[in-house]
Amino acid sequence: MKTDSISELLRVENLSRSFTTQVGEVKALQQVNLSIGVGELLALKGKSGSGKTTLLNLLGGLDQPSSGEIYFQGAALSSLSEEDLVRLRRTQIGFVFQSFALMPTYSALENVELVLRLAGGDPQQDRQRAMQCLRAVGLGNRAHSHPDELSGGQQQRVAIARAIANHPDLILADEPTGELDTNTTRQIFGLFRRLVNQEGITVLLTSHNPLVEEVADRTIELEDGRIIDMK
Repeated sequence: MKTDSISELLRVENLSRSFTTQVGEVKALQQVNLSIGVGELLALKGKSGSGKTTLLNLLGGLDQPSSGEIYFQGAALSSLSEEDLVRLRRTQIGFVFQSFALMPTYSALENVELVLRLAGGDPQQDRQRAMQCLRAVGLGNRAHSHPDELSGGQQQRVAIARAIANHPDLILADEPTGELDTNTTRQIFGLFRRLVNQEGITVLLTSHNPLVEEVADRTIELEDGRIIDMK
């Protein structure tokens, strides 16, 4: 297991998350314990409703657990203010979603630049960094194309370029290939693998696709909010 030889980025201790609905309490996560190493590609598998997205949201500081704790680089997320959490998400965590979530009126370059502007960088350096990220995902020649001029796979590459723009320590990807065909899915998974190998970024992604096992260091399966298998 890769985490034996590298340092720890994230640790989850007895993490639970429950929601109250009209039909009663829903236990989305139950007593999850997990350690994630620096430079590891970890895949979360499980059926819809198994708790995968809930776990990603908690790890990214987008939601708070009902009980338990998350440690990011040794710091408990519960000890951070909302301002600190916003800063953490802008500077150390990149997010990739199934829906791409690109600004339709912005070019690929402008979509990547946007997250750099939010972090308060220098405009000229931001543009150079955005181009560097687009080249890293193989889209340097489509920098001025808008989302509706790009294929689904190309749009997801722009989303990944945006996620790595601020040199994050962690990328959280929620079903990043859910809308893509098999060949494009394999390319996107391969891109994540290269980012881990070349940039040392830690990637945690959810996927129903068995192809993810070809690139993941570990695969963790969730069922009814619990880890049932880890390999």
